[in-house]
Amino acid sequence: MYNHNTLFHNIMKFVHDSQVSFHDIRIGRTFIWAIVGLIQSGQPHFSHWLPFRRGKAKAASKERQFSRWLHNEKIRPMLIYQPFIKRLLAEWCGETTYIALDTSQLWGKFVITRLALVYCGRAIPLGWVVAAGGSASVAVVTYQRMLAQVAKQIPKTSNVVLLADRGFGHIELMKIIKQLGWHLRIRLKSDTWIRLADGKQCQVRSLYPTLGKGSCYGDVQITKQWYGNLYLAIAYVITPNGSEKWAIVSDEPTGRQTFDEYGLRFDIEENFLDDKSGCFNLEDTLLHDSMAISRLCLIMAMTTAYLVSTGTVVDTLGFRPVVDTHWRRGLSYLQIGLRWCRHAVANQKWLQDFLWLPPNPNPEPAIASWKQFYRPMFELHSLEWL
Repeated sequence: MYNHNTLFHNIMKFVHDSQVSFHDIRIGRTFIWAIVGLIQSGQPHFSHWLPFRRGKAKAASKERQFSRWLHNEKIRPMLIYQPFIKRLLAEWCGETTYIALDTSQLWGKFVITRLALVYCGRAIPLGWVVAAGGSASVAVVTYQRMLAQVAKQIPKTSNVVLLADRGFGHIELMKIIKQLGWHLRIRLKSDTWIRLADGKQCQVRSLYPTLGKGSCYGDVQITKQWYGNLYLAIAYVITPNGSEKWAIVSDEPTGRQTFDEYGLRFDIEENFLDDKSGCFNLEDTLLHDSMAISRLCLIMAMTTAYLVSTGTVVDTLGFRPVVDTHWRRGLSYLQIGLRWCRHAVANQKWLQDFLWLPPNPNPEPAIASWKQFYRPMFELHSLEWL
């Protein structure tokens, strides 16, 4: 009979293929049942996972089992997740790998700092830190160890480019990125001081061009510490929702492609949206312990990887129209994977049991409407090199 038990065994093989393991087989089985419950219920609290947990135990016993797992101090999420990062990125040797860094708040009490692999319109979590705090701005020391842990798992031949928004324009971070051998594309705040090649000192805001135009600068130093030499790309871009002023600092020569690369950063925002209202409703969790939330993030990270991998395979095999009503692909690979899993369980169809996230370009970006199809993420009419 095709049921949740079948999904459990397929995910078990997927997790094993991903080289994720636990010190106790019972803890590993609970982890997989949590992924099954999250996929089927779409809810982050273990009380919603109980109907999908097979076994003769009563509901109260199953609930205690999930609760003990989330509060088990022996479960170190990043240590458990590292083999998966290495397995995932093994196929990315020699490829340009875009990694986004961003934060997300929970109820104004916790902030999640996440590092994620940009992949086909979404982002696969590579590392995270959950800390108490009401501000989305976090000190570099908070996530410095996480960066080092992830960096150890990335093939040395990979060309890594870090993408980050204005909250990460720290000199300390840029120095760490340089030590890791990565490249960077970080947006600066408008009040950041810069020194141009001709010696002129000014704030970024004074260099913004007119709407639809951009400029590139070389041999730039930033902040009052005059850190550099760097490159700067500035533009007043037209977006679907209006317009924005972008000032992107890079350790490599800038051009039109710099804005395209920085635009990939928005995929991690979609990842956070999936965690919340888009898919897993993270803000509805009743957990109020940072490490318990971090363990929940481990469950969501593996679930995301499984669903995106499933969605990629479903689309490649031509099964997408079964779960996506759009003529062209209108859903993310995560949503395609999620809908396929629920469809497969209900209709005794094929379920994926292996990791497959090849480093290929996005074959067909998700387009939910023709209006969206004809409207680019941003427009830039002209660019000047200075």
